[in-house]
Amino acid sequence: MTPQPPNMPLRLLARSLSCTLRPVSAGEQPVRGVASHGGADLTTVVFAEDARTLQSALLSSAGAILTTAALAETVPENRPVLLTDQPKLAFARAARVLRPALSQPDIHPLASVAPGTTIGDIVSIGPFAVVEDGVVLGPGVQIGAGAVIGRGCDLGAGCVVYPRVVLYPGVTLGRRVVVHAGAVLGSDGFGYVRDRATGAYEQFPQQGTLLIEDDVEIGANTTIDRGALEQTRIRRGVKLDNLVHVGHNVEVGEDVVIAAQTGISGSSTLGKGAVVAGQVGIADHVTIGEGAILGAQCGIPSNKQLNGPGMLFWGTPARPIQQYLKELATLARLTRRTRTKQPTGREAGE
Repeated sequence: MTPQPPNMPLRLLARSLSCTLRPVSAGEQPVRGVASHGGADLTTVVFAEDARTLQSALLSSAGAILTTAALAETVPENRPVLLTDQPKLAFARAARVLRPALSQPDIHPLASVAPGTTIGDIVSIGPFAVVEDGVVLGPGVQIGAGAVIGRGCDLGAGCVVYPRVVLYPGVTLGRRVVVHAGAVLGSDGFGYVRDRATGAYEQFPQQGTLLIEDDVEIGANTTIDRGALEQTRIRRGVKLDNLVHVGHNVEVGEDVVIAAQTGISGSSTLGKGAVVAGQVGIADHVTIGEGAILGAQCGIPSNKQLNGPGMLFWGTPARPIQQYLKELATLARLTRRTRTKQPTGREAGE
């Protein structure tokens, strides 16, 4: 049975979101979750960021509307509203506040937990999960079915590890890290040394560490390698989509977002607040500056530096979008000229 969230009075939800509730008399009205305008009922909350979506919200059956004070001036006084400068952000936070717990704190009898494990309060470990010796699980950690937490890993308070995740030995997760199903953290990096005499490859030592800081979310089937001799580091607030690969010795700065099927080669650095779209390929020893934006399918060669807060880069090799579009326009003009100058049959020797 799917767990149901408890009722929460609107006044408590408003307090948790730092919103102003209007009218105050609606304070005891219960809510259970968030919803779309079409799927809302009296126990759910919706949001509106402009006049068009506000009209849609008013036509819904929602128990309350998250919106701005300016927009709320047109809302009937008896309709509950939660006033905030950022309705969509408050809506996302409301979803988290109202979300039911994933499971009851419990260590399943079919889980394998080594005697040397340190387990905090209200920890949940699912069936067939394996927790090896020396692991530290902070308060509120949840480990899904079939997950493997390697020797000496350290998981901070509130971490959620979904089924079939694998943490290699020595991985550190900060607080409130979410790791979705099938992710592999701390595996060996792709580093080899070639014997010039025989042509054979031998692995360069992959004995470094992997540190994931607070409030990071890692998508399903994403892989992050440990450092070769030092550390791979994913800083606070990073969001990784599904099927992302991060190579050894990479550093990803705070609040970076990376979309699906992106690959980042070893020893590259992404600055704070960078945005990386889907299927981007980043070669080794690349530096992406703070706030830079890489469009879908960008290719960045080795040792390249891309700087410029808010600047959008596109293409392979990646260059500023204005330059990329000019090159496309020039290519299109050249193509048109070539077509108009095709030789006639007599000129071609017919």
